[in-house]
Amino acid sequence: MNINLVANTIRGLSMDGVQAANSGHPGMPMGMADVAAVLWTQYLKHNPENPNWADRDRFILSCGHGSMLIYSLLNLSGYDLPIEELKNFRQWGSKTAGHPEYGHTVGVETTTGPLGQGSTNAVGMAIAEKMLDVRYNTADQKVVDHYTYVIASEGEFEEGVSHEAFSFAGNHGLGKMIVFYDQNFISIEGDTHITYTDDVQKRMEAYGWQVQEIDGHNTDEIAAAIEAAQAENAKPSVIICNTKIGFGSPNKEGSHDCHGAPLGEDEVLATKKNLGISAEKFFVPQEVRDVFAARLAVLKETEAAWNETFAAWTAANAERSAAWTAAMNGDLPDLTGKLPEFEAGSSLATRASSGKVIQALAKEIPYLVGGSADLAPSNNTYMAGCGDIGKDAFEGRNFHYGVRELGMAAVMNGVQLHGGFRIFGGTFLVFADYVRPAARLAALMGIPVIYVFTHDSFCVGEDGPTHQPIETIASLRMIHNMTVLRPADATETVVAWQAALENKTGPTALCLTRQNLPTLDRSVFPSAENVRKGAYTLWQSGEGTPDLLMLATGSEVEITLAAAQKLGEEGQNVRVVSMPSWELFEKQDEAYQESVLPDACAKRMAVEAGTSFGWERYVGRRGALVAKNDFGASAPFKVLLEKFGFTTENVYEKAKALLS
Repeated sequence: MNINLVANTIRGLSMDGVQAANSGHPGMPMGMADVAAVLWTQYLKHNPENPNWADRDRFILSCGHGSMLIYSLLNLSGYDLPIEELKNFRQWGSKTAGHPEYGHTVGVETTTGPLGQGSTNAVGMAIAEKMLDVRYNTADQKVVDHYTYVIASEGEFEEGVSHEAFSFAGNHGLGKMIVFYDQNFISIEGDTHITYTDDVQKRMEAYGWQVQEIDGHNTDEIAAAIEAAQAENAKPSVIICNTKIGFGSPNKEGSHDCHGAPLGEDEVLATKKNLGISAEKFFVPQEVRDVFAARLAVLKETEAAWNETFAAWTAANAERSAAWTAAMNGDLPDLTGKLPEFEAGSSLATRASSGKVIQALAKEIPYLVGGSADLAPSNNTYMAGCGDIGKDAFEGRNFHYGVRELGMAAVMNGVQLHGGFRIFGGTFLVFADYVRPAARLAALMGIPVIYVFTHDSFCVGEDGPTHQPIETIASLRMIHNMTVLRPADATETVVAWQAALENKTGPTALCLTRQNLPTLDRSVFPSAENVRKGAYTLWQSGEGTPDLLMLATGSEVEITLAAAQKLGEEGQNVRVVSMPSWELFEKQDEAYQESVLPDACAKRMAVEAGTSFGWERYVGRRGALVAKNDFGASAPFKVLLEKFGFTTENVYEKAKALLS
């Protein structure tokens, strides 16, 4: 096998794709082509004809700006990505977007581009493999046995999330995670030494990783390093690959000029001549096609052997097999009568009622796993009796992420993408700002991770404004495909959790209180099942179209209801709408939306312990708002409620003024 020809063909395709688009990053694919060629022709276990094979190796191009590398590999390997798609790189409607996108291009395991996210997703995938191993493998049959490979640039290693994730991976001993570090010392602004002089070897060793350093253009060294990494079972591995960005380019090799811009037609031709490959655009020699065809034949045999093992395992392990199927499909059990019920009039923080729901769900959904960024006692996210996940202890279901909110969220994405689990993670709502980059990618990919955000308002109290979310809920609502739920009491919290589990097309954020809230009497008020509709009429003092609509979420439903009842006693026809989720409400048909928020009622107000931003869509420019548009303060929460105007009396006065 002419591995150099394979690598140079990858370089040619990468150069041509970027040049055709007149946009992109040719340097990294050219620099890492040798590593990729060795990995994909000799070691990576996958089947292009069955991209979803459960026991495939996962390959993550974390430095997604070099996307022509993975697109070239997918085409050569036999995935459904024809050469025409490479010619349409970065064009409207093509499958070869500027950065790899999960669900858009077959063979892409996760959306990468924001540096460091792919590496951290890979940590989640590697830990998922370990967890599936201990759950399903037997002494006789091994149905889970695969690696997670990552190509990462210096950008990944500079981003803070990599420190969080690599520390976590080392601590957990993820021996089947192998990272190829593209050390070329070049970034957009020039030589990385102007800002980045870390001793990567010492850093990774300190994290508990196996470290090797090689010539990234020496195929024998590459192969030996991969085999040494595979032989290390107790530690994740990093292979520091010393490479030249833009390898082969006579005038731009080793320069930042080829990092984020096309080489130029003349330089492409000069590079191809220098590499000894055809000047024809998007040319693939038959010899290279034959190499990948031969590899595909081997891979198909590998999967066929696995299928035989899986069939024997299924026949011998009926209970495990059923659990596997349910977990891989994300099948939800019938939860009727299985979730906690709360006595009317009881007082409970929604973080506490959520904790009780989690305990019940843990018993009913064996593949549900979760954790917290060092806040489980406050988030109430720990599943009692389910064990912890840690080094040499992957049979548990409780993650301990440490104080690593962004790392937690990105690892969650990786676990969910891998398959076999449904995952949730907890922290304080104010720290959603640390979670946000990974949450946005979860929304973009449409993966159903669940965030348990507690301490959801300035009622955090004495901790002060640094810990009091004001604009946070609005910022989450702004993320397309993110479903935000802020339940008003314990019964709404139960249904909010069910709605989160039923949402399989994107992430869900549960926003929960620290302070106690009264449990509404559902024999008097409508069923909390209405939470699934996003908003519903909770109470109205009269008949027909009300004179005033009073919308509220979460903890503010209590004071809004009390104010409305006072107005009702005075003969006013007012309606209280509990609106736990804008997103779910917007999914309802127009008839339902009109039944809850009739257009004929022009007088409206909203009450929420956060910014007023966005509420104009429901109350109009002239609507009244009881909101908080500046920062909080340090004091007992009841004092803050009084000082900030979140009292029954203030809501009543504002409503009365609007009515008059």
